[in-house]
Amino acid sequence: MEIKQHALAGVVEFIPRVFGDARGAFFESFSARVMEEAGVRENWVQDNQSRSDKGVLRGLHFQRPPHAQAKLVRVAQGRALDVIVDLRRGSATYGQHLQVELDAQRYNMLYVPVGFAHGFVALEDDTLFLYKCSGYYQPSAEGGILWKDPSLRINWGIDDPKVSDKDQILPVLQGFESPF
Repeated sequence: MEIKQHALAGVVEFIPRVFGDARGAFFESFSARVMEEAGVRENWVQDNQSRSDKGVLRGLHFQRPPHAQAKLVRVAQGRALDVIVDLRRGSATYGQHLQVELDAQRYNMLYVPVGFAHGFVALEDDTLFLYKCSGYYQPSAEGGILWKDPSLRINWGIDDPKVSDKDQILPVLQGFESPF
């Protein structure tokens, strides 16, 4: 498995070796040993899955401590532009974002440490997005940053995304008190 460290400290992309033939393909989608070798030491407790049509944007979300979650995300079908924003106070990259295209044909995965807001936009219909989480979902710990915050200058690559009412009213980064 190829391990790619990104510019935002602690963020790791995993690109597995895929074995394919006329019958289909096989790849290792999770290995605690590989994760540990990459510096990722999490006790994964919950798996989530969402299905989105092209243009659906979800995010930018996080869970506040003590219910904060690290995530290992990938696409099982379709493609998505995954976006994370560093919300760790004192981080040299606070307020910076990273974009990674997750693609079911590449089987790549992104590790998102605690302290990041996370979101994605589906680039194809019927995109299946998988989340492995290090903590259980707690509704009272929900938080987020506005996906179209002008200070973040995120290019989502889509003109008119479909966004939930809840995600349209999240706060902007300026004046935000980070819980991390």
